[in-house]
Amino acid sequence: MSMTDTRPPALLTTSGLVFLGVLGAAAVLVPALNLLTAPDNALHVPTYVVSLLGKYLTYALLALSVDLIWGYVGILSLGHGAFFALGGYAMGMYLMRQIGPRGVYGDPVLPDFMVFLNWKELPWFWYGFDLFPFAALMVLLAPGILALVFGWFAFRSRVTGVYLSIITQAMTFALLLAFFRNDMGFGGNNGLTDFKDILGFNIQADGTRVVLFVLSAVALGLGYVLCRFLVRSHFGKVLVAIRDAETRVRFTGYRAENYKLVAFVVSAMLAGIAGALYVPQVGIINPSEFSPANSIEIIVWVAVGGRGTLVGAALGAVLVNYAKTYFTSGLLAPYWLFMLGGLFVAVTLFLPKGIVGTFYDWRARRRASDDIPGAEPAATPKPAE
Repeated sequence: MSMTDTRPPALLTTSGLVFLGVLGAAAVLVPALNLLTAPDNALHVPTYVVSLLGKYLTYALLALSVDLIWGYVGILSLGHGAFFALGGYAMGMYLMRQIGPRGVYGDPVLPDFMVFLNWKELPWFWYGFDLFPFAALMVLLAPGILALVFGWFAFRSRVTGVYLSIITQAMTFALLLAFFRNDMGFGGNNGLTDFKDILGFNIQADGTRVVLFVLSAVALGLGYVLCRFLVRSHFGKVLVAIRDAETRVRFTGYRAENYKLVAFVVSAMLAGIAGALYVPQVGIINPSEFSPANSIEIIVWVAVGGRGTLVGAALGAVLVNYAKTYFTSGLLAPYWLFMLGGLFVAVTLFLPKGIVGTFYDWRARRRASDDIPGAEPAATPKPAE
């Protein structure tokens, strides 16, 4: 491509096609090996592994949503777990309404925790959650509206950098404290659990678990394509320009706050979808999902995989959470947080572009060297801090 060629880059690069190919293969092979092989078969994938892999995929979608705003807009959100949790609570409320008289106290309308706390009637904000379409709409609207309101005030006030990161963390901590209260009507510190079925299907059945896994894979694939479409468009170029030099973008006449707000809301909605898929697979949602530590951990996933690469964010989420599952089940369990912190420090010092970002950089240098024999590899620009 010549220097004067203004055509946008391809929607799907080679790495993107490989990513979607692996995701598609997993969406076919994992269910097949779970449902079509005997439990004593060496190739059999147990149902608990299917649910575990599905959880990893929801984390990958969450990491993708963070990479959209951090890697391409420069917004370091330390409170993105709030949007994930709100989407999870919206789905959890639907699942609680589906229990009906099968609860411990047998009340056909009130969830068990409300009966235990002597609630006399269903709160108004629980109305409609007995309908799946309404719950699905709230999965998008709850985090989307919060992001819209928060972003509108923050971006129009031109809050940036570490100050924005701090107030995003304050936001999720405030929600953590609010949802811990029993009088909020969301189950208090115990949260929502003991789900029975979803859309009439037993939530513990192997077939349901497989469908949830496939839906998680599809959501991740569609989320990647959406993010890739956004960042390769003119809109995405403006986002990158805002990341690198917001003041200059404003001087050229662009309303930078509007672009940031749109990206922030889209990112929050993707996080909400991830939370909604996460809850039926793990079987619980409680206020701990609002913990600021969880949001910080998401940043580690993206940094490890590669900020500003999309594929790297998803890969980092899967790798770090697999390591978390592996190392928190043995003798090293008490030291996991130290290992996670050490991993973040090591990546910052030795792989500042993450795994995928470093690979992209190496590949670009190699191609530059091959195109001009005997020439030194061209220096690539460093990502914005």
